[in-house]
Amino acid sequence: MKKSLIAAMLSLALLGCGGGGGSAAPANPATTPFTFKLPEGFPQPRTQDNPLTVEKVELGRHLFYDRRMSINEAASCASCHEQRKAFTDGRKTSTGPTGGVHPRNAMSLTNVVYNARQNWANPTLRTLREQALAVMFADDPVELGWADNEDEILARFARDTLYQELFAKAYPEQEDPYTVNNVASAAAAFVATLISGESALDQANNGTGTVPPSVRRGEALFFSERLECFHCHGAFNFAQSVQHDGTTLETVEFKNNGLYNIAGPGPGLPLDNGNYPAGNQGLYEFTENPTDMGRFRAPTLRNIELTAPYMHDGSMASLEDVITKHYARAGRRINAGPNAGDGSQSPLKDPLLQGFVLSEQELDDLMSFFSALTDWDFVCNPEFADPFGNIPMHEQCP
Repeated sequence: MKKSLIAAMLSLALLGCGGGGGSAAPANPATTPFTFKLPEGFPQPRTQDNPLTVEKVELGRHLFYDRRMSINEAASCASCHEQRKAFTDGRKTSTGPTGGVHPRNAMSLTNVVYNARQNWANPTLRTLREQALAVMFADDPVELGWADNEDEILARFARDTLYQELFAKAYPEQEDPYTVNNVASAAAAFVATLISGESALDQANNGTGTVPPSVRRGEALFFSERLECFHCHGAFNFAQSVQHDGTTLETVEFKNNGLYNIAGPGPGLPLDNGNYPAGNQGLYEFTENPTDMGRFRAPTLRNIELTAPYMHDGSMASLEDVITKHYARAGRRINAGPNAGDGSQSPLKDPLLQGFVLSEQELDDLMSFFSALTDWDFVCNPEFADPFGNIPMHEQCP
């Protein structure tokens, strides 16, 4: 995992001067600036590193769903991020186009434009363009397979009459728009538009809908000091590491939630417990600071009922398990096997995890609250759907 990310970051360093990053640049007069349709209470996203246009977003939507984005034409970005699953893939961990198994669960793309950092535990990926490049060039495992294959993949789009039109509209000032940076910028532009804020709870809060009393009871539990959930999943995005145009101080949080507590010293660690499985150790993989072992970024909880399985490694099957077998006991217990240990006793666990006891009614109320965070307008929005018509929508979509 670390090797692939280092390789990806080298690619960023080599390719970042291609015009997609740095200071803001005005949209070309021949293009149409993209205007966000923001839900009530949502701040303006920060996209100055990659100014959005209608044409760039449309090119990005096609690239996102096109299997020719992978070296063997076996997978697209959408293979790991399906709209019907709130842009996740339903797998424990993702599989690349060449069969490589990723150590991480595919994060939802819901509201990623607001993330202060992308990815589960990479402190260096600040923008969606950087994240797109990291996926394109990752090699351990291969995620799309662009490394050393850039010319071959770009040529596929340059030969296609549809993409000749789309690239020309998105980058009208460029004689040869078929570049790695333009592909990454377009894909990032589309992903930036995936904004969700019209769930049943949102509608009830802004006066355009109602929710049953069980949702309000679950909401009160979620925001109580007894459960402490909101400390890692608060504010408009139900996540703490956010940025937007109004951000003055950067907020970036990585937390150890007691998911593992493996006995025995880890690589370079003086600890006799608190370790996480090798190759999936969170922020520690970048800092090599022992106290960063097992620290990951808390994702948004919007559309959470559609994004199972859960945690950075997909090791928890259901939301009910997450609550009853993990957070209620202040850390997960694994009784046997190589990952055995009691996460509630981890010396590295965040101090906010104290555990709690829920009645059956309270658990039902909490589940009702999570269900009310599903935004069916987002999940069924045709503007986010596969333009080629190959990927079905959710069965609840009209």
